[in-house]
Order: sequence, then C-alpha cells, then structure tokens
Amino acid sequence: MSKREVYEQKTEELLLPIIESNGFELVDVEYVKEGGNWYLRAYIDKPGGISVDDCEVVSRAFSDILDEKDYIEDTYIFEVSSPGLGRPLKKEKDFARSIGEEVEIRTYRAIDRQKEFIGILKEYDQDTVTIEYEDETTKTFERSEIALIRLALDF
Repeated sequence: MSKREVYEQKTEELLLPIIESNGFELVDVEYVKEGGNWYLRAYIDKPGGISVDDCEVVSRAFSDILDEKDYIEDTYIFEVSSPGLGRPLKKEKDFARSIGEEVEIRTYRAIDRQKEFIGILKEYDQDTVTIEYEDETTKTFERSEIALIRLALDF
C-alpha cells in the first residue's frame, strides 16, 4: 500500500466513530497534493445535506485526534466538506444508492470515439457497470476502463 493509501485508511478508521456519532455518513477520504500543499480531506454527508456547522463539528473533534496520533509525516491542511452535487461513486453503498439514477461515466480511453457517457445506472458488480440510454439500449463498462463515475448534473 502507498503512503497515501495508508494515510487515507488510517484517517477513515479514526474518523468513522466521530462521523457516526453525529449521524453523518463518511463519503470519502483523500490525501492529495495540490499547488505544492498536501491536503487531507474528509467528505461527509447526511440526508438533507451537510452544513458548514456540521463540517466544523467534525473538524474540531478530529483535529485533536490528528494531533494526538500524529501519523502523517508531511505538513498538510485538513479539510472537512460536503461531497457536492457531482458526487463520485466509489464505494459499494454509493453504487447501491444510485441504482436508477442518471450517472456520467468518463473513460480513460475513447470507446466508440467518445470518452463521456450518460445514462441510468442499471447494474454493477465488482468488475462492471451497466447503464441504460434513453432509447433503452444498454452499455456495460469494465471498471478498469472508468476514470470517473458520478451522479449526472442536470441544470
């Protein structure tokens, strides 16, 4: 496992009790470098959406644990936020919750001369994701082909 994956996994383990005790859901944890700075981000959600106050509650509670455990070598910025409207589907529960919803899939390489596909999420398993188009035809993608899958944004 990479250093990044270790940090994300450890953060998730330590953060879950705080998240669950507040009735929130942990959507994702990421440890990324942007513009020369490292960021440790936790994305949380709840029915009806997350407020700034909700993020602050989690951030304050977890900051003490981060100071105590001190498991990240680098200097970093810790952020807690909502996953936003274009929420990526990453975990089993994300896919299960999104069955029947419109999703956007971006692939690493062009398939039939395109890299973006939008359709209704019909089914998924460990290796594949199937969407249905408006004309009721379906397309199945290997998960290894998918760079990003998220709920489609309709404006």
